[in-house]
Amino acid sequence: MDMDAIRVYCLSFPHATENLQWEDELCFKVGGKIFAMVGLGSVPQRLTLKCRPEHFAELTEREGINSARYVGRYKWITVSRPDALTDSELREAISSSYEMVAAKAKGAKGSGRKRKTRAA
Repeated sequence: MDMDAIRVYCLSFPHATENLQWEDELCFKVGGKIFAMVGLGSVPQRLTLKCRPEHFAELTEREGINSARYVGRYKWITVSRPDALTDSELREAISSSYEMVAAKAKGAKGSGRKRKTRAA
């Protein structure tokens, strides 16, 4: 999939939006939470997304897929080579990321609980 196809696919999910953040990161969001990012300033362009914990180790062992900078500990990956995943694997990875993030976004909005703040 090229980046135009990735963009179209990301925006095909219910309530998905896009916006440019941090100068050159095209972020795809649901409920205000990021589920995928495309690094527009890199060549080739890289894709960062959340993956299921049970797939993280296997995916990061592949050439061209790494633990994402800053958020890797939360099981986010960066795909830096276009051929690291097949088109169907990439669609599945994006869909999975969307589902995980959308579920959390709905839970945060629908819980009715206020977020606890730490005492200083």
